[in-house]
Amino acid sequence: MKLSELDFYLQDFLLYCQSKNLSPKKTLSSYEQSLKLFIAYLKYEHEIEEVDAVRTGHIRQYIAYLQERGKYTVVNREASKLINRSENRSDYNKKISNVTINNYIRNIKVFFNWLHEEGEIHKNPVEKIEQIKTERKQKAGISQEEFNLLLSQFDYTTFHGYRNKIITMLLQDTGMRIGECLALTVDEIDFKHRVILVKKTKGRKERYVYFSQVMARELKHYIRFKDRHTDTELLFPTTRNTPLTVHSFEKQLKQAGERIGLSIHPHQIRNNFARQYLLNGGDLYTLSRILGHSSVKVTEEAYMDLTREEMQRSINNIPLWLNGK
Repeated sequence: MKLSELDFYLQDFLLYCQSKNLSPKKTLSSYEQSLKLFIAYLKYEHEIEEVDAVRTGHIRQYIAYLQERGKYTVVNREASKLINRSENRSDYNKKISNVTINNYIRNIKVFFNWLHEEGEIHKNPVEKIEQIKTERKQKAGISQEEFNLLLSQFDYTTFHGYRNKIITMLLQDTGMRIGECLALTVDEIDFKHRVILVKKTKGRKERYVYFSQVMARELKHYIRFKDRHTDTELLFPTTRNTPLTVHSFEKQLKQAGERIGLSIHPHQIRNNFARQYLLNGGDLYTLSRILGHSSVKVTEEAYMDLTREEMQRSINNIPLWLNGK
């Protein structure tokens, strides 16, 4: 079957991203999924298959179309509805969040900006397209009591229980992403300087993260335990010496949280690290480097939502002389 021009350029765009190693697998998948849906919309709603026929108005109408349609009602192929039975999902036809729509807009903009830079289109239809304004949701903090209770849910007498407990502690201690943490090897840990070299990062740039003395003691004990059960340099393997997947850990962490009535995700622990770092006097620039953000602006936008209680507690900890007393 002959590809349409839009389909051809989508495939070329994805190959370009892969060849330049610009995006991790998860981002490439997001590009492909969202852009295929947009191309399908252009074909079926406007009979457009050429890239230079796409106008700013088509994109604006697509945004409105997404806002009107519910979840899983927009599909690339009608046949997929029969395969996936999406109408049986509990969230079928529910409103698509503005955050999700903004992700679609971002991917469409990246695609057409690339086409424009490649010289494939002379007028860029996304030039005046802006993202939808969204209300910032405060990131839920995890209290020390909740965190300690969460750790107690892991059975440290079993390999996977002890491993999961150490992973959770390390996420809180360093602010690493879960994917970065699970990719670590033992030789990337420098116990003398209490530093870890993170190689497999989201931005493809290696960086160092630091860990506490307490964490150093826990890691040394865990590594001796791990070496009795596995034969791999991976820091957090399965008992079969294979890498522990992000999905598997997320599921096990969620189950541990459910046992104490806590909704928990690895990224919340990373957020908790950042919050505590700032509330204890840390600066945004250093935090940005620790977290591996592309810029300080990204860090600032992500962590400007400290709760009123936390802000008050932070102010109360400021020395009296700074308040002029």
